[in-house]
Amino acid sequence: MPIDVEDGRSLRSGFLAHAARTPDTPALVVRGVSHSYGALDQRARRLATVLSAGGSRRVERVAVFASRSEVAYAGTLGALYAGAAYVPLNPRFPVERTRAMLRRAGVDAIIADAAAAAQLPDVLEGVERPACIITPDGGVRDDRAEGIGADVRGADWIGADALARVEPLVRLPGVLSDDVAYLLFTSGTTGEPKGIAVTHANVLHCLDAAAQRYVLGSDDRATQTFDLTFDLAVFDLFVPWNAGASIYVPQPNELLAPVRFVQRHALTLWFSVPSVPALAMRRTMLTPGAMPSLRYSLFCGEPLPESTARAWAAAAPASTLDNLYGPTELTIACFAHTWRAPNTSSTDRDPPHVVAHAIVPIGRPLPGLGALVVDDTLAAVADGAVGELLVCGPQTVPGYWRDEARTAERFVDLAVSPTRTRRFYRTGDRVRRTLTGDYVYCGRTDDQVKVLGHRVELGEIESRLLDQPGVVQAAAVAWPVEDARALGIVAFVTTDATPAPSRDALAVMLPDYMVPSRIVLLDEMPLNGNGKIDRARLSALLGTTGVGAVG
Repeated sequence: MPIDVEDGRSLRSGFLAHAARTPDTPALVVRGVSHSYGALDQRARRLATVLSAGGSRRVERVAVFASRSEVAYAGTLGALYAGAAYVPLNPRFPVERTRAMLRRAGVDAIIADAAAAAQLPDVLEGVERPACIITPDGGVRDDRAEGIGADVRGADWIGADALARVEPLVRLPGVLSDDVAYLLFTSGTTGEPKGIAVTHANVLHCLDAAAQRYVLGSDDRATQTFDLTFDLAVFDLFVPWNAGASIYVPQPNELLAPVRFVQRHALTLWFSVPSVPALAMRRTMLTPGAMPSLRYSLFCGEPLPESTARAWAAAAPASTLDNLYGPTELTIACFAHTWRAPNTSSTDRDPPHVVAHAIVPIGRPLPGLGALVVDDTLAAVADGAVGELLVCGPQTVPGYWRDEARTAERFVDLAVSPTRTRRFYRTGDRVRRTLTGDYVYCGRTDDQVKVLGHRVELGEIESRLLDQPGVVQAAAVAWPVEDARALGIVAFVTTDATPAPSRDALAVMLPDYMVPSRIVLLDEMPLNGNGKIDRARLSALLGTTGVGAVG
């Protein structure tokens, strides 16, 4: 049965409901401009009219090529209104990476804001053009706009003037619960980004769990700190919109001063990677009581140091502080832990696991989800033992986009009783379950790392290095690592007597957070007993002298 029709629901349902009930309430504040639910709804409906040719065709995937602009948010809603999945693309990513995502996604249309639209002629070079290109606020120079319009192999190009004349779509196409709501791309070991398709049912389960945990209303003001290419942005948008709250979008420079942003807008919900408050703490911004308006403070994407949690909690004394956990394959967040500062003046202190290794636990599965901790043979380990975390339940995505082999590798069917089998996702994260039932993060089983909250496959960086002329061997390591969080990457290479590649050569293929801060040239790679590159010894080299670097 279609959802979002009659009494059904989809990812767009919450916003639609509040646009109908309270159209004048602010839904979005970006670059100092407030956009009401009604105004944003009408702009999304105009986009949906163009995308669906007035309802006469069904689009499946729409690229939203925009960042922290009104077009980014109206475009996301417009794609959903048209019954399509949205595919967020980051204008700050290298052109080649954006092309690769477009090829993999096979989008029917592109919505681009002004900054991204200027890149379209380069991004679309060599890519099969979509049926429709929409640039709602311009951004294409006249001499290049003609090229977009004339060389799209029959595609419609809709600019700002044409969009303003379009009638808003009244009857929205229905969607099914297992239809894809959005398609994201993450770092891949082969050098190509891998796609993760998330269904409406997947995301609604997470949003419903969040609504029970965080009670918001029309008076609440929440942040939107994550790039739309980061799945945590789905929480940023739709948890507040489902409650009729307002979203405030900090620009990159404002994220450097989070306390000031909270104070200026009297925000009630903050959500970011832990690196943001860690930076504020180092800059002595987290003074006690500095953020009295906050009701909820949420962190996800990388380990949360207990020292950071303590400093933020003191600065936001009325706030509940939660540490969330969840890979994209398990839809936004699948574990949560409410952190409470140890009370040293009382015998009623938090259990020792709260401060184990100075990292806040990832907590427990959200309602309706199940977890196992297993060894290399996928057999369950005893409580307290370290193993790989496997998770099952309605937030488990169908698999990797058009990649059956990788899907079969990471999604496994395991018996949970003599008569029942469940489908689990292998997270690759090492955890242990404490006696209180909380889970503690203990590292990775593979070469994946988080850099400032972004998921990075070191193998992708190494693959790009091996593509460079003269490179014989390549290895990348997380460096430096602070409070279990990687702040950057350092690469090591051996060559056939040619110079080592430069960082600039990688910057045209990789986003900035994946470009190594240093590329170290070695005579030979250190190997371990199995004949593999010894990454521990490479990391140790960074603390010694006599190691050359380029770039």
